[in-house]
Amino acid sequence: MSSFILWFLSFQIIQHSFSFSLARGGGEIDKLTLLAFKAQISDPPTKLSSWNESLHFCQWSGVTCGRQDQRVIELDLHSSQLVGSLSPSIGNLSFLRLLSLENNGFTNTIPQELGRLVRLQTLLLGNNSFSGEIPANISHCSNLLNLNLEGNNLTGNLPAGLGSLSKLQVFSFRKNNLGGKIPPSFENLSSIIEIDGSLNNLQGGIPSSIGKLKTLNFFSLGLNNLSGTIPLSLYNISSLLHLSLAHNQFHGTLPPYIGLTLPNLEFLGIHDNQLRGLIPATLLNTSKFTEIYLSYNEFTGKVPTLASMPNLRVFSIQESGLGNDEDDDLSFLYTLSNSSKLEVLAIDGNNFGGVLPDIISNFSTKLKKMTFGRNQIQGSIPDGIGNLISLETLGLERNHLTGSIPNSIGKLQNLVEFVLSENKLSGSIPSSLGNITSLMQINFHQNSLQGSIPPSLGNCSNLLLLGLSQNNLSGPIPKEVLSISSLSMRLGLSQNQLSGSLPFEVGKLKHLGYMDISKNRLSGEIPASLGSCESLEHLSLDGNFFQGPISESLRSLRALQDLNLSHNNLTGQIPKFLGDFKLLQSLDLSFNDLEGEVPMHGVFENTSAVSIAGNKNLCGGILQLNLPTCRSRSTKPKFSTKLTLIVAIPCGFIGLIFIASIFIFCAA
Repeated sequence: MSSFILWFLSFQIIQHSFSFSLARGGGEIDKLTLLAFKAQISDPPTKLSSWNESLHFCQWSGVTCGRQDQRVIELDLHSSQLVGSLSPSIGNLSFLRLLSLENNGFTNTIPQELGRLVRLQTLLLGNNSFSGEIPANISHCSNLLNLNLEGNNLTGNLPAGLGSLSKLQVFSFRKNNLGGKIPPSFENLSSIIEIDGSLNNLQGGIPSSIGKLKTLNFFSLGLNNLSGTIPLSLYNISSLLHLSLAHNQFHGTLPPYIGLTLPNLEFLGIHDNQLRGLIPATLLNTSKFTEIYLSYNEFTGKVPTLASMPNLRVFSIQESGLGNDEDDDLSFLYTLSNSSKLEVLAIDGNNFGGVLPDIISNFSTKLKKMTFGRNQIQGSIPDGIGNLISLETLGLERNHLTGSIPNSIGKLQNLVEFVLSENKLSGSIPSSLGNITSLMQINFHQNSLQGSIPPSLGNCSNLLLLGLSQNNLSGPIPKEVLSISSLSMRLGLSQNQLSGSLPFEVGKLKHLGYMDISKNRLSGEIPASLGSCESLEHLSLDGNFFQGPISESLRSLRALQDLNLSHNNLTGQIPKFLGDFKLLQSLDLSFNDLEGEVPMHGVFENTSAVSIAGNKNLCGGILQLNLPTCRSRSTKPKFSTKLTLIVAIPCGFIGLIFIASIFIFCAA
């Protein structure tokens, strides 16, 4: 018995010695592998400064070893500013369970040797610059749970062998250049929870066998080139929480039972496709929704009554062909007053009729974007709209709204974009708009607004666009408005009844690209300060009563592409510097009182680009203008006034002496 115990102890000692020897040898391999990995990194940052002989490799930064065998089981160097290529020797870390290199600057291909890491459970290579194809033998990593390849430059097709990774739970390959079809073998990813393949070039349809993935809760293939119909089997995955198929070419209809078979759906993004038909009533009976995107499709009919959705943040159905231009088209809005987390409500670009309901004043105070434009909506803007204190974008353009703009709009201190163009609004522009210093765009063109432009708009110091054209506004242009130096996109004041002179302050609009103040009653000379607006590309001053010469200061406007000064009372000659403007494509000087010679260079060489009709005293120019030849200057020598006096005075004096002498002689 004692001999047996002695034998057993000896066996254990030998076994542990052998294991220790193997571990020591394996550890040496791991160390050499890590050094080979480091050698492929150009200019290693401080993250790898500990990788030297002074420390055991298990103590190196980012390295984790097993407690017993001292083998590398984790290499985590994410977000370490590493630049270089991934060494093929990485395949020698045979005990590795986690490799995290995401958010670095790795380039070149992903080495095939990764397929030797059979113990690997987590492979995170996202947000680098890897190129080439996904190595097919990653499918040999049969224990993989998480595979992240997103945000690289990978090309080629998805390897069909990846379907054999039956333990895989998360697979993200978004934001690459992968093409081809989705392999039918993906039906074997029996443990998959998340698939994100958006922002690629995938083609073809979604295999109907995808419906077998009963554990799937996140499925995103947006921004690809997928086509065909969405397989009905996909709508039977009751575990789905997030479904995004946006920006593809899917067609067909949504099944009427979609809301019943996807009861847990929180995110639905199927916008920018070619889906048609009715929106199923069951879809909007799901109360768990946080975001719904149905925009840019070809749906028809009314929007069904919405269930109470307390967590809803986004409801976007713009440009989808919805609505019948009937009075009850907007009835679905009433339920949204219960969505206290609502931030985005976009229903613009449809055919919704009816009156703009007062209920919008009771929407969530977290609402940031509300766009109802390009519909058939009638009624007036409710005074309670001032309750939506978080609103940043308010778009009601191209409807049939009447009444005035409520003064309460001034309470919207976060408003950035305010669009009411092409309605039938009347009354004055509320001076309270000047309280909203965050405003960047005000567009009220083509209404029936009256009164003067409030000088308080000058407080909108972040304004990029001001569009007030085609109204009935009167009075002078406030100098405060022309002092908004941030204006860069557009200043549109045309087709009103504005009067007075163009204020000198216009020269402060140094970044403005487009100015149209045509068809008003402005008078006086064009201010010389306008020459300071050197960013102008489009300038229309036509249809006013401007007089005097075309200011010499305008020679600074070398960015001009379109200049219209027609139908004014301008006098003097056409400045030659207009022909020096290299970018000028259209010039209209017609119906003024300009005179003299027409330049023959630059834009004046193209008769289709220049209009000078209605100026009776012009001459010269290119032959196609059919103008009279300018009178040549006299070739006879002309004496200066000073020279004339020098000659005339002595001659006159001599003449007087001569006459006096004759008179004395005769008298004698």
